[in-house]
Amino acid sequence: MLRLQQLQQILDTKAKSKVDPNYIEVPDKPWRVILRYKENVVDVDYSQHIEFPGTNDYSDWNLCFEPPVASSVGFWVGYRGTGFSYSKSLTKNAGRYYSISSTGANYGFNLRLRRFNTQDGKFSADEFEKGQTTAYDTAVNMPSPVWIRSVYINGYYVFNGRRYSQAAAYNQSVIQRRSAGSLLLGATWYQSSFDYSDIQNAVFMIIGHGIYRAKVHQANLGIGYGYNWVPFRGLVVNAMAMPTIGIYNRVKAYKYETNYDLSPVEPVDNYGDWNKETRTWANGKTHKPLLMVKDSGNQFDYWDVEPEVKHSMFRFNLDLRLGIAYNWSNYFIGAQAQYNNFNYKNDHCKINIYDAYARLSFGVRL
Repeated sequence: MLRLQQLQQILDTKAKSKVDPNYIEVPDKPWRVILRYKENVVDVDYSQHIEFPGTNDYSDWNLCFEPPVASSVGFWVGYRGTGFSYSKSLTKNAGRYYSISSTGANYGFNLRLRRFNTQDGKFSADEFEKGQTTAYDTAVNMPSPVWIRSVYINGYYVFNGRRYSQAAAYNQSVIQRRSAGSLLLGATWYQSSFDYSDIQNAVFMIIGHGIYRAKVHQANLGIGYGYNWVPFRGLVVNAMAMPTIGIYNRVKAYKYETNYDLSPVEPVDNYGDWNKETRTWANGKTHKPLLMVKDSGNQFDYWDVEPEVKHSMFRFNLDLRLGIAYNWSNYFIGAQAQYNNFNYKNDHCKINIYDAYARLSFGVRL
């Protein structure tokens, strides 16, 4: 027990020595228990450009997926800036969401995991046909769910860590006593996948150039700025903005080949039976126009082809955060919000993911 107390004294002395006490107060009580209520929102936009063979016609369409807002309640228990959390979802069909975070005087770390599926979406398109443009905008129900998974890892370095603390507004491990700001150096690693590989979604695969799953790995670097405003003792309001540039961007698109394509519809259906061994129709053609697919009895066939891997650089992403906290005695309350935007593309498709959350918290120091 004595050794544990000595270790705690060493850690407390080290934590206090890293900050200017005129600007940042390190509470004597290092343990915190925090109750949290959180809402997380994700919006995924999937866009494709289609050109029809043999004509000058084309179509630009977009699928937008918005799963239900993920509401959850939970708690966080930790020592100084490090701890663990547990939460329980209050929303059905909102997917699973996990997060881990740690902060110190000059650094911060955050890990977020998200996994969900949905069949509900919004479909919009601009079609150019025979010299005329037609716009569509309608709700759509996918025949089979679309799965979206993402991993987000973020770390940042605070240049003015002696006088400015992100933690003061976001996990209350310290208390900001005076207003101060700092430049921030940030790095993020982001990877995600967009998957609707169930063959029930075949129509979307065909018009999407055969793509049924896309995976992205993206590394970003950025310089931002954060500011803590302290209008009176105990209250702090934080705003942080960090634009980032993708220095590594790898997209791997998995594709199906099928016996249908976007060829112009022929007046007579003389294709006959499909031969899976030779992968040809009875008339010797390898593809049948998609719009000749019948409601029943069609001979649809598909098979995997070599995936496409694309590398690109200098993708622009954005990290915005807003936090407020009030401390009194050994208690504190807070509200935080964060917004991220990620995007990636290959020759034909583009995917934008918008990820944001808002959180309320109440805690006590022990």
